[in-house]
Amino acid sequence: MFPNHSSLGCPPFPPKHQQQSNFLTKVPLNMLPTLVSRQHLIETEFNFQNAVAVLSGNLASTRDATLQPVAYVRGSPVHVSDSPTSFRGRKRRSEQSVPYDVKRHRLHSHHSETAVVNQAVLSPEEHRYSFPRSVQSPLFHAYHVPDLTGCVPLVRYTLFPESTEIALPMAKDKLSQQVLELFQACQQQTCDLHKKEVCRTQLQREIQRLFPHSKLFLVGSSLNGFGTRSSDGDLCLMVKEEPVNQKTEARNILSLVQKLFSTSLSTYIERPRLIRAKVPIVRFRDKVSCMEFDLNVNSVVGIRNTFLLRAYAYMEDRVRPLVLVIKKWASFHDINDASRGTLSSYSLVLMVLHYLQTLPEPVLPSLQKIYPESFDPTMQLHHIHEAPRTIPPYPSKNGSSLGELLIGFFKYYATEFDWSNQVISVREARAILRPDDSEWRNRFICIEEPFDRTNTARAVHEKQKFDLIRGLFLKVNIASCLIFPVTLVFKVVR
Repeated sequence: MFPNHSSLGCPPFPPKHQQQSNFLTKVPLNMLPTLVSRQHLIETEFNFQNAVAVLSGNLASTRDATLQPVAYVRGSPVHVSDSPTSFRGRKRRSEQSVPYDVKRHRLHSHHSETAVVNQAVLSPEEHRYSFPRSVQSPLFHAYHVPDLTGCVPLVRYTLFPESTEIALPMAKDKLSQQVLELFQACQQQTCDLHKKEVCRTQLQREIQRLFPHSKLFLVGSSLNGFGTRSSDGDLCLMVKEEPVNQKTEARNILSLVQKLFSTSLSTYIERPRLIRAKVPIVRFRDKVSCMEFDLNVNSVVGIRNTFLLRAYAYMEDRVRPLVLVIKKWASFHDINDASRGTLSSYSLVLMVLHYLQTLPEPVLPSLQKIYPESFDPTMQLHHIHEAPRTIPPYPSKNGSSLGELLIGFFKYYATEFDWSNQVISVREARAILRPDDSEWRNRFICIEEPFDRTNTARAVHEKQKFDLIRGLFLKVNIASCLIFPVTLVFKVVR
C-alpha cells in the first residue's frame, strides 16, 4: 500500500557474525548524528582529503585541518557561511566548494536532534504539517517514532516487519579505516529520510487535488541505500499506468504542478522551476525540511532501479561504503555532474557494482539473472518494493578489504576495461560488446541501464570530459601502484 518506505529492501536475514576490529570498537557501528562531534567530522574530512591526495599522487595538497567558525542558534551549532542562507534560485554549490562531507549537513546536540525528529515525525496531537489544508494521513496512523540508535534502513512502520541492522566490514588497513570513517560520518541518517518522507506524503495529498489517481514515489539515492546527508530528494509522480510523452505531456503536467507550488503552496515551497531536460523535472525547495527535490513524471525505470540498487546495497556489507567513497572522490574531482557533461551518481553506482561483479571472486552476482521474477521489468509498480526483502545476503568468497577493493576499482577502469568497445552491464554481470546502433555508436562511455537498456552515461558527449575522467583513473592507478604496497601492504586483486 505504501511502496516507497525505507524499511523495505533490507533482507530479513541476520548478518553473519564478524569479529570487530580495534577501529570498530572505538567507533560505534550505529553512530548517531548526535554522537558525531564536529571535530570528528573535520578529522574525517581531513583524513579522506589526504587519502584523495595520495590517490591522486599529489602529496603536496595534504594539509592540516582547520576549524571553521560555528554559530549557535538555540544551542545548536550551525555552519557560518559568507553566502546568503536563503534559496534564491541559484545553482547549488558544487561539491568542490563544500568540504567532502557536509553539503547542507547539520550536526546537532542531543536536544536539537530531538527537535528535528519532532518536526519530521509529527504526532497526532501536533498538526504542524508542511502544507496547508492537510488532514492526518493514514501513513501516520501506522507510524511510530524510530529507534535512533541506527541509521537507514531503520525507518519502521508497523505495517511492515522491522529491518535487521547491517553490520559494517572490518577495517583491515589504514585506507579501509578512512573509508569507514567517511561512510559513518556522511551516510544518510534516519531523521533525514523521515523529513523527505513527510514531504512526499503531504505533497502527494496536494497533487492529488489536480490528479486524483496519481501516486508520488520517493526514488533515487534517498531510498536505494547509497544516500548521504547531503543527498537531495528525487520524486516520481505517476499519473497513469501508460507511458507519458516526456516532451509534451510530461511538461504539461509539470507546468500544472509548478503552478500549484507557486500559488497554493508558495508559503511552503520555494522557487519551483520547470527544467526542460530529456526527462523534464520541477526542482524546488521545501522550506520546512530545508531540503531540495527534483520531481519527474512517470519515469517508471527510476522506481524499478531504486529497488534493484537497494537490493545490491544491503546484500554485501562492503558495497555501501565503497560506493560512497567513490562518489565523494568523483565529486572532489568534478566528474560527478551529468548536467556538466560528466558522470551522474547513478552511473557511478553502476560502475562500482559492475566492478564488484567482474572480479575473479565476485563480491556481487547479477540479481536479474538469479532472481528474474523479482526484477521483471514488466512487474506492476505496487509489487516492485517487495523484491529486495526476499534477497538474502550474498556469500562472497572474496575476502578483500575495502582499501583493496577501492584500489582495484581504479585499476580495473584504468587498465582492464575497454572503453572503446565494451559496455558496462550490471544486468549481465560482465562487460559486453557495444551494439551497432545509435544508442551506443560513437559514445565515449557506455553504461547499460539494467531495465530499459539505454546508456546512462550519454551525458559524457565531449572528448575533453571523457579524457578528464579516464585520466583521473589512470593517475590514481599509477599513484596506488607506487605508494600503497609500501604504506598499506595491500594485495591488488588481479
